[in-house]
Amino acid sequence: MLKMSGFLAGTFATIVTLPIFALIVFYYIAKAVTRNNKKSFHLAIDASTLFFILAVHFIIIIIWETSLFSVILTVLLIIATVMVLTHYKIKEEIQFKRVFKGFWRLNFLLFFLAYFCLVTFGIIKRVLDTFA
Repeated sequence: MLKMSGFLAGTFATIVTLPIFALIVFYYIAKAVTRNNKKSFHLAIDASTLFFILAVHFIIIIIWETSLFSVILTVLLIIATVMVLTHYKIKEEIQFKRVFKGFWRLNFLLFFLAYFCLVTFGIIKRVLDTFA
């Protein structure tokens, strides 16, 4: 049992620190189940979004030694509010399933970009700190 919990902890740590790995794993699992590239890609994006959010949070902690989790939650809340209001203005009714799907995929794009920007910034910062 100890080996299994260590394996699960290691797998979770890898997925949180390397969300690209999570995206790829989820894609291949979904592809094996659905046999549809587009649907598999969307399922992989939906499943890995949380890992990108967590990775951004932990990279911020590593770079600046402070947690900005409350800022991340505030950004998520603002995005959700704007999406609900926009959807209501356009459709004059709120379809929560559709709004949530759009909200989740927009967050994927935002945190996917933030992840790569922070990783790049972190690498450059570490290299410059080494030579300073």
